[in-house]
Amino acid sequence: MKRRKLNVFSLSFLDCICCGLGAIILLFVLVNAKSAARRETVTSDLRAEVSKLEKQVLDGKKHLVEARNTLTQTEIEQVTTRGQSREIIEILNAKKVELSDRDKETLATKAHTNKLKSDLKSLEEELRRLRAGAKTADEMGTKRRPFPGHGDRQYLTDLKMGGRRIFILVDASASMLDETIVGIIRRRNIDDTQKINAPKWQQVVKTIDWLTSQLPPASKFQIYTFNETARPAVEKTRGIWLEAGDVDQLNRAADGVHRVIPEKGTSLLNAFKAMNAMKPAPDNIFLLSDSLPTMGSSRPWRTRVTSAKRLSLFNEAVRILPAQVPVNIILYPMEGDPLAADAFWRLARKTRGSFFCPSKNWP
Repeated sequence: MKRRKLNVFSLSFLDCICCGLGAIILLFVLVNAKSAARRETVTSDLRAEVSKLEKQVLDGKKHLVEARNTLTQTEIEQVTTRGQSREIIEILNAKKVELSDRDKETLATKAHTNKLKSDLKSLEEELRRLRAGAKTADEMGTKRRPFPGHGDRQYLTDLKMGGRRIFILVDASASMLDETIVGIIRRRNIDDTQKINAPKWQQVVKTIDWLTSQLPPASKFQIYTFNETARPAVEKTRGIWLEAGDVDQLNRAADGVHRVIPEKGTSLLNAFKAMNAMKPAPDNIFLLSDSLPTMGSSRPWRTRVTSAKRLSLFNEAVRILPAQVPVNIILYPMEGDPLAADAFWRLARKTRGSFFCPSKNWP
């Protein structure tokens, strides 16, 4: 029998080869699947981190775009603002020039206004002087206030009513009720109506009426009454000069004296202190009194004051008088004070003022 030939690449060989190849492929698939699962497990955290970073990158790109848009808008607004700033600066410069011109016009206007006010004031002063010197045919003549008298009596008193600021001091202490000590004690205890109507005090009141009727219309004045303290005849005018050309103010001042009730002691020092508070200071002073002061700035502890002490209190008050201002004295002598006339006369003579003691029917 003939022997069969051996063929290496027979069907059985191919089957073995294919089976081996299939086994290898199966092994590779199994190994690869396991590696993929393991790789998936290892890289899952990394992929999540990468996804997070990618999302942040996308958000950053979005914000970057918005920032760029905002920057572009800001640059546009900056350019617009620069243009407006230049316009505003130009407007400000123009306004400064205009304001400078207005200031010059304002200064010129103020100067012109001040000149007009000065001219008006000069004209008013001139008018007052003309009115003061003019002879009118009315019942008051050249006087600001009427003063009724008996007949055509004239008085040689040497009282000079001149001055720009005239201050009148009226003693309104209890001693102004009568000329005698007994009469003063008696009248001091009567009712207020009788005190006001006391003959001596009524003579003082009429003197004030006469003085106010003689005031120069262009002057200023003030009337204070005093006893232990000093107060203006017109309420709420302390330290204020009144216009003599204003008849209403003259009448109110005179009426204020009419309502004063003489009482208490006399402090000439407090009266002069109140007068010194007037600004500017008076340039003519009228003092109506009857005796030397009985107290200084405060009430003494003794009830009786000697003549020497009263003279000392008078000298203390005189020391605070303003310098070079005439003091005109109208003295209504009182019993029991012999040093008063000499002291007041010396004061009037020293200050170049006038001094006189009126008769009972004056003015």
